Amino acid sequence: QVQVVESGGGLVQAGGSLRLSCSASGPLVGAKTMGWYRQAPGKARELVASVTDVDSTNYADFVKGRFTISRVYFNNTVYLQMNSLKPEDTGTYYCNAQFIVGPFGDNWGQGTQVTVSS
Repeated sequence: QVQVVESGGGLVQAGGSLRLSCSASGPLVGAKTMGWYRQAPGKARELVASVTDVDSTNYADFVKGRFTISRVYFNNTVYLQMNSLKPEDTGTYYCNAQFIVGPFGDNWGQGTQVTVSS
């Protein structure tokens, strides 16, 4: 069983910064990919950024140059440094951990709220 726990959300003014953290505990193997998604009210969940086990990163166009994803592999922890935040970045941010070894599969956290005021 995999437990995914996020932290670090909050309220920040436009132009400010936040750092999100996520840990996927349980498996003794590394996740293939870990990533951050977000969902604004009334909108679909969308990819923000992801990083693979060979450190290949993928960013949504709307965060390029502002957000940075990083990962600690031995304990399946991933971070999202968010700078130059905009009101449109407001939403619930979810962490995802995908395993291809073992029975662990695709796992989501409960989400952490990020609110950016103008």
